Amino acid sequence: MKKLVLAAVAALALGTPAMAQETVRIATEGAYAPWNFLDNSGAPAGFEIDLGNAICEKAALSCEWIINDWDSIIPNLLAGNYDLIMAGMSITEERLATIDFTQNYFPPDPSKFVAAPGSTLDFANLSGARIGVQGGTIQAAYAEANLASGNTVVSFTTADQNMADLMAGNVDTILADGAYLEPVVAASNGAIEFVGEDILIGGGVGAGLRKDDAELKTKIDDALTALKADGTVDTLIAKWFDGKGPYFAE
Repeated sequence: MKKLVLAAVAALALGTPAMAQETVRIATEGAYAPWNFLDNSGAPAGFEIDLGNAICEKAALSCEWIINDWDSIIPNLLAGNYDLIMAGMSITEERLATIDFTQNYFPPDPSKFVAAPGSTLDFANLSGARIGVQGGTIQAAYAEANLASGNTVVSFTTADQNMADLMAGNVDTILADGAYLEPVVAASNGAIEFVGEDILIGGGVGAGLRKDDAELKTKIDDALTALKADGTVDTLIAKWFDGKGPYFAE
């Protein structure tokens, strides 16, 4: 397990601590914009940071952000190093065997392939391709299960490393979350483009927590229900994901 990286970030003290704890500790990767990233000062920022802070305020919780590598984020939750994961994590049956999830705060979104312009990959009969994925993601699991035969699935620790190797020509295509890829493609000035067909995987994105934290789950779910109803979740989605939503407001 990689070393847990604890960021020196400001705690959001907004009321009575949950579950007799002084704080609720929320882990995020800090390397998956616009979901979560580190700003120029090294502080966590992005859609999930704004939403997590809104949840804490609505639920009257005192919350603290912790930065942790993606590949050890579930093991460190189970080890008790924090209480909640908000890191662009899709709700899947495989993950539900180990941890619990709140209701989703982003609906199921297609995964997409990207490649350099002029790619000749035949996605109807993909063969001989080097396919880049971020390890431990739903896209990595899909690629290993459905695309590994006749191709090479290359796993990277972070999404940024995956993208860098595509740009360098070390992989032929990337399969990743569409909401992550769309701003990257838009900012690439034509250096990469969408290819192939979209793939719908998972049940949307939610906050992960231990199975025995039922009280905390109820508090977070109640706050999310209220924030969906009053338009806050849709407002934050529109802020961070151009052209997405609205999904939840009544």
